[in-house]
Amino acid sequence: MLRSPRDFFQPLAIGAPEPLREIPVTPGRMIHFLNAANQKMVDRVPKMLKQVDILLGNLEDAVPTEQKVDARRGFIKVVKDNDFGSTGAWSRVNSLDSPWFLDDVTEYVAEIGNNLDVIMIPKVLGPQDIAFVDRLLAQLEARHNIAKPIMVHAILETGGGVAQVEEIALASPRLQGMSLGPADLAASRRMKTTRVGGGHPAYVVRTDPNLDNPEAERPGTQQDLWHYTMARMVDACVNAGALPYYGPFGDISDPIGCEDQFRAAFLLGCVGAWSLHPSQIEIARKVFSPDPTEVKMALKILDAIPDGSGVAMVDGKMQDDATWKQAQVMVKYARLIAERDPELASQYGID
Repeated sequence: MLRSPRDFFQPLAIGAPEPLREIPVTPGRMIHFLNAANQKMVDRVPKMLKQVDILLGNLEDAVPTEQKVDARRGFIKVVKDNDFGSTGAWSRVNSLDSPWFLDDVTEYVAEIGNNLDVIMIPKVLGPQDIAFVDRLLAQLEARHNIAKPIMVHAILETGGGVAQVEEIALASPRLQGMSLGPADLAASRRMKTTRVGGGHPAYVVRTDPNLDNPEAERPGTQQDLWHYTMARMVDACVNAGALPYYGPFGDISDPIGCEDQFRAAFLLGCVGAWSLHPSQIEIARKVFSPDPTEVKMALKILDAIPDGSGVAMVDGKMQDDATWKQAQVMVKYARLIAERDPELASQYGID
């Protein structure tokens, strides 16, 4: 898999667009899943495009076999018929070993290649999967005169993928980011859970016994089954300049558990999560948007240290070049979100 650094940013097919040297950072607080074979869902697309950062046409899991082709062609029509504006147009295609994958990719590039931002690849086993998709997309982009490269997003949902997560992240300049896929990962690892994300009541750490009262209750704390994998995925993405996302939280009836899981992912460094139901859109918006108080503090820091040099006291706290860099990141991202979200723009105090 080793490639010369001089060749890494060269197109993999004659006539394909030059690979991007930096992953575009745009708001991606929620990746909202759409089965475009479902007309009721399609009818809500114009409203969804005003609510979500990314609208994803789902072709894989949760789409019945008999709807696979309709879901693909339905999403092509959705992209052609709607102005996505600044909303990302993504699709999760079927896995590389499925009978639908090749048609998914070839039809997408031929029909909507200049309007499709990201193709999400499920069940990635290693860097060879990303290299294969990279070359295939380059060939198709060249054939159909695509102006900019279509990015690739890997789903981390196999034990083999986790074991090679660093290599996957560095496999291609197309690698936009990764998402955690807890359900398939649980099956791959033979984990004893049927939950899609979230904790498990049996996965606990218990306090030591009370030696003076051995029969006393010993409280336990429920642990996060996905902490190790999420942390490793985040580090791999940071090393590659890619973006990490939490995946699905399957219990639609548990908004508190969903918010807690999203917030744990956010605190670890994830930039967004999947929303499988409209009720999860607002949860992701709340969790993955910078806190208005933090944004206002960041703006004060930038005002106090305009060029990033020296030291200043802001609200009784010492600020220096390190916190200036943090403030720059915070304000830059807040401005991107403010362009999409007038309510948050007002709370941030950003014009």
